[in-house]
Amino acid sequence: MTDRSNFEQDAAPDDAGGNAWRFGGLPPQAPAPGLTPPTEDTETAFLRRPKLGDGTSKKKDIPKGLWQKCDHCDNLLYDRELEQNLQVCHHCGRHFHITGRKRLEALVEPDSFQEMDVDMLAVDILEFTGVASYKSKLEAARSKTGHKDAVTTGTGMIGSHEVALAVMNFRFIGGSMGAVVGEKITRAIETGTKRGIPVIIISASGGARMYEGMFSLMQMAKTCGALAYHAEKKLPFISVLTNPTYAGVMASYASVGDLIIAEPGASIGFAGARVIKDTTQAELPEGFQTSEFLMDHGLIDAIIPRGEMKAAIENYLDFMMTGAARSAPAKRPARKARAASPAKAKAPAKRKAAPKARNGAKAKAAPKSSAAPKAKAKPKAKAKRAPKKNSRKGA
Repeated sequence: MTDRSNFEQDAAPDDAGGNAWRFGGLPPQAPAPGLTPPTEDTETAFLRRPKLGDGTSKKKDIPKGLWQKCDHCDNLLYDRELEQNLQVCHHCGRHFHITGRKRLEALVEPDSFQEMDVDMLAVDILEFTGVASYKSKLEAARSKTGHKDAVTTGTGMIGSHEVALAVMNFRFIGGSMGAVVGEKITRAIETGTKRGIPVIIISASGGARMYEGMFSLMQMAKTCGALAYHAEKKLPFISVLTNPTYAGVMASYASVGDLIIAEPGASIGFAGARVIKDTTQAELPEGFQTSEFLMDHGLIDAIIPRGEMKAAIENYLDFMMTGAARSAPAKRPARKARAASPAKAKAPAKRKAAPKARNGAKAKAAPKSSAAPKAKAKPKAKAKRAPKKNSRKGA
C-alpha cells in the first residue's frame, strides 16, 4: 500500500512559486471567490430525496362566492360580473343555469309580473319510497330554492304586449314535470286563451317526474290539449328551450310551439345519447342533441343568446300579434233603432194550429179567444118569379 504521508504538503515555502509538494503531487484547486467550499459529506443533487411537508403549512383561504371556473374555457369568473351578465361567460359565451326569478327579471318589464297559483303544492299520492321518500325530496327542494315547485306562472308585459308566462326552474328536482307543474302550465295557457294574449313557456327540465308515475305522464296530453284550444283562437305560442330540455317535456308542449327558439349550446332531446346508442346499435353523429345541430336540421327556428332574448321576443310578438289583429273580425258600431211608423206596423202573429192527434187520440181543442164570436151571415132569400100569363087563353 502507498503511504499517504508521502503526499502530505510541506508547510515550509520552497521557492517563490508557493508550497512545495513531495513526489510531484498536484496542488488543490482554489475555490471560486464568494463561494463556500463543499463539505466532505455532501451528497450529489440526484441522490437527494425531497422532504415531504408535515401538512401544517396553511394556504390562503379564498372566500366562497367570489370566483367560479368556467367548465368550457377554464377561465376564472368573478361571480358579481357573471351575475350581471345573466350567468353567461364573457370569455366563451357559455350559458350557465339561471333561476326562474332571474330569468323573469331579465324578460318582463319591471313590476309588471303577476304570479298565478302561488299556493298550489304537490302531494305524495303514491307514497313513493326509495333511497329517500318523495315527501322529503320536496321539502329539501323547497328549502334549497325558495320555490314551491318547478315552475312559476303568471302574466306580465314584454314591451307593449301582455303575455302569459311559464318559466321552469331546473334546480327544483331537475325541473321535472309533475301534476302541479302540468296544472299550472295548463292554467297559464287557458288564461292566455281567455284574455286573447300570447303564451310563452321557457323550458328547463329533465322530463316527467318519476315519483308521481302515471299522473305525471297525463300532464303531457293535458298541456297539449290546452295549446290546441289556444291555436284555434289564432293566438301565438312561443316555446323557449334552454339547457337541458329532455324526455316528457320535450315530447309534449315544448316541441309544438308556433315559434321554437333556443339558447346557444343547449342540450335538447328525448332520451340520453347512451340510451339511444344502446337501443339502436348505431353510430350517432357528434353533437346531435345540441341546439345548433337541431337548428341545422329544422327542429328549431332560431338560436338567441340570453342577453338578446327579450328584444328578439318583442320583435316576434310585434309581427305575430299584428297578423292576429288583422284576422280578427272587426266590430261594427251599433245602429240606432228607428221608431216604426203606424202604417208599417207589423201584423200580430198568427195563432198556431192545434197539434194533430197521434195514435187515434183526440186532439185538444184550441183555447177560445176572449173576443165575442162574429155573427153568422143569414142566407139571402131568393126572389119569387111572377107566374106567366097564358096568352092563348084569351084568344
